[in-house]
Amino acid sequence: MQHTFHIPVLGLGYSIDTPLKVARYGISSVVSIVDDELTERMRKYHADLNGEPYDFIAKDRPDSRSLRITEYLNLLHRLVNKQITELKKHDFESHCELNSYFELLPENSVLKSRFRLMQELPQGDEKQKLQNELKEGIMAGNIDVNIMSKVDKANYQNGAYLGDENTDALAALRGFAKSTLSSSVIVSAGLNQRLYAYMETFSDFFPNAEGLFTKQIILKVSDYRSAIIQAKVLAKKGLWVSEFRIESGLNCGGHAFATDGLLMGPILHEFKENRTELFAELFEIYQDVLKIKGIDHDENWKPQQRVTYQGGIGTAQEHQFLINYYNLDAAGWGSPFLLVPEATNVDKQTLDDIANASESDFYLSNASPLGVPFNNFRKSTAEIQRIERIAKGRPGSPCTKKYLCSNVEFTAEPICTASRQYQRLKIAQLKILNLQPEVLKKKLDLITEKTCLCEGLCSSNYLKSDVLRQKENKAVSICPGPNIAYFSRQYSLAEMIGHIYGRNNLLNDINRPNVFIKELGLYVEYLKKEMENFFSDLNLQLDDYSAQLQASNAKRTKYFAKFCNQLMEGVGYYHKMLGMSDLKCKLWDGDQVKKLDDIINKLVLLKI
Repeated sequence: MQHTFHIPVLGLGYSIDTPLKVARYGISSVVSIVDDELTERMRKYHADLNGEPYDFIAKDRPDSRSLRITEYLNLLHRLVNKQITELKKHDFESHCELNSYFELLPENSVLKSRFRLMQELPQGDEKQKLQNELKEGIMAGNIDVNIMSKVDKANYQNGAYLGDENTDALAALRGFAKSTLSSSVIVSAGLNQRLYAYMETFSDFFPNAEGLFTKQIILKVSDYRSAIIQAKVLAKKGLWVSEFRIESGLNCGGHAFATDGLLMGPILHEFKENRTELFAELFEIYQDVLKIKGIDHDENWKPQQRVTYQGGIGTAQEHQFLINYYNLDAAGWGSPFLLVPEATNVDKQTLDDIANASESDFYLSNASPLGVPFNNFRKSTAEIQRIERIAKGRPGSPCTKKYLCSNVEFTAEPICTASRQYQRLKIAQLKILNLQPEVLKKKLDLITEKTCLCEGLCSSNYLKSDVLRQKENKAVSICPGPNIAYFSRQYSLAEMIGHIYGRNNLLNDINRPNVFIKELGLYVEYLKKEMENFFSDLNLQLDDYSAQLQASNAKRTKYFAKFCNQLMEGVGYYHKMLGMSDLKCKLWDGDQVKKLDDIINKLVLLKI
């Protein structure tokens, strides 16, 4: 890897073609392959733009989802390879982009040091030789893909189930597995046994005779326990986890998979302390399965296993501290790149809106049909449209793509809870129950807060690329992490990368809590909201003394106690860090300590 950061997946459309913009600089990024309609339309767009042949893959064609994804990934692969080939043809004296490749590298890069040396040499054979060596060192960043394991809708044709291999997640995996890419699939959103078993059927996920993998597996996890459980399931199938990509439960973009109060500092520390033991335990299981499968290697062969972190990193100091102190291989920077038009697809209005937004404009919502907390933006045109539809008495959205259909409360086949069909049926059901007005309003608000993400997370890309079709919904959903609030304008790619590596500072005058404190504050607010909702519901249930309800309330109370205790343990961990002089880091200056104390006071009040 040339860089110490990667760009994680950003919604559906925001990073759909990011590799075409950054891979030629050695930067790895992640493409969502949830939406095959999006990949097909972007394949046509980039094929036309680059003079590539394009044959439309119709939705009703057998295995169309998998084929669409494969062909799009193959196109990305070809185009990035062409970019690298063209880059190497140029000379350093006249080609800015060739120089940019090396200028963007981190300061401690060996390749960058050799580039600086080359610049100082006079014209001659020695300089030419070094220039040739530098060009040989140019490598494209990875074109990785993301699959949300739980977005795995079953598919039907004429009422007949098309089989497990044609569910959304498995078809998407097949699309990646059959592509020409040599990169990684990032599996997020938890364990899917069916998906993991299907991985075992593709030879590219197993090491070749040289011990190398054509396709690798990255697990996105929120804590150590989930990492080891999932990795063992895979190891028992002969599948190796090449990277654990740790993501903050709340200090991230998109869907937020909150832990039960486990904070990032202690989680990273657990990985740091147990990394060698984790590798050994998994490798022992893995080796035995490879032998059974007849895949033999030199007895000294060991696969690579990286550990990275992403979520809420905002300064070069934090970036380097996390890598150095927790022995990480790299770190992910996601939401700030939404403000970099050279890297991501954000339409002009949304770009201006998020650049000028305040902290309160970004919030954790119940907007996702998946039933998972979702980072949302109050000023998005999708939110404005949702509220307007409610006011007109037509809540919900037309459901055209159906990727998030999972509810069978009213229908034989699953429908989406953000759809107009579901919301109409659910509202009608509630209105005949004679609920108290405040109970009815609360339940109605929860239903109508759901919004269509399938269209909303693509429309910004369509607007920017000018491929939005007539009568197509142009309302934009965007889901940055809360950290984006501290970045207040559009940036060039060079500016953002320079900020990551400490060559410049884009947050000079910003009074910002550090990455640990911000996450702690988010968890305290999350807990406070959960408790308020619980006690509000409890007050409305006073007349119901059923054993089932009492058991449910007791379970919830126990959950809150565990949550509080784990938050307090995390606070204790941070207090220990304050006294560690060997950290040599200003992450915990006086202002940050005050912020920490203020949050602790809020937490203590909650415990009382």
